[in-house]
Amino acid sequence: MSTFAICPMSITLKELAASLGMSKTTVSRALNGYPEVGEQTRKKVLAAAEQHGYEANPMARSLAVGRTNVFGLIYPLLPSDLGDPMFLGVVGGMAEALEARKMNLMIAPVSPGNELPSYEQMVKGRRVDGLIVSRTMVQDPRIAYLSRQGFPFIAHGRTQTDKPYAWFDYDNANGIRLAVQHLLAFGHQRISLISAPLELNFARQRRTSFVEAMSGAGLDIDTRYLIQDALDRRSGYLAVQQLLNCTPRPSAIIVDNHLSGVGAMRALMDAGIAIGRDISVIVWGNMEDTLVGDQVTTIDQPDPRAAGAKMSEMLLALMNGTPAADLQVLWQPVLIAGSTTGPCKNAH
Repeated sequence: MSTFAICPMSITLKELAASLGMSKTTVSRALNGYPEVGEQTRKKVLAAAEQHGYEANPMARSLAVGRTNVFGLIYPLLPSDLGDPMFLGVVGGMAEALEARKMNLMIAPVSPGNELPSYEQMVKGRRVDGLIVSRTMVQDPRIAYLSRQGFPFIAHGRTQTDKPYAWFDYDNANGIRLAVQHLLAFGHQRISLISAPLELNFARQRRTSFVEAMSGAGLDIDTRYLIQDALDRRSGYLAVQQLLNCTPRPSAIIVDNHLSGVGAMRALMDAGIAIGRDISVIVWGNMEDTLVGDQVTTIDQPDPRAAGAKMSEMLLALMNGTPAADLQVLWQPVLIAGSTTGPCKNAH
């Protein structure tokens, strides 16, 4: 004999209010958490809503409170981004945290030249409740604009501005110090740094830290070993080719981003370099899902999904009144030793 579970039919706000003997206004305010509704009344309304399967109309609720329940991420996507596990992890963490609150994340891909106008359109049209600003620049017009407008945002990375703003970042300076110290312990002195474009704040911070760490060790830096503007496989490949033409070659290379790190590793392999023996390599960022093959020594940014969730929670806190100056979070990177670093052949 078959049995059937009978699910309660969903009812309207009017019907829910009638079943409770309350006004629609009181029930609506109880459901939406208004402070003037007593705790006992709120509990009674919530229990009845659950019993009857009542679900608020999200569009009506959004219109009532003047919110879209959507956060936005305006992003000048690179071809490598959609296959980048770090990027996808952060975005996935953002989305999951918002879904738990019945909100959504909207990603708006744009061309680099149209990025600021896209911010202006999004803000003026009130298409989202808040924005996440990624790949922050040393001088960032997007952050300056959002600050002037008083529009809620959180920066994924820092920038140079006197006005307090909410940001989440990893400690770029400390990560590079870890890399330099690791190589110095192996006797390396001819160390190269391959950087992303230096208008990006993370690249500027990492390069500054590299120069300071080398200076602190009493080492001069061959300017030929400082290469910038590498943020994809091709530019990373070309950067290493340039370094291999130097005399003497560097004994170790730090790549400040994993996107160009893939190209850098491939260039060394194609040149027949024994990585970790002839030249040591450290890459900033997880490279587990690439086709590099070696267990790369990395400066890792742990828990990208947790980082994404943290940024969503911080933006929600900002919208709920937490001061921006209290929403500044710095996580620490860690060095994960692999097979791509080892003793310098010609330490001196």
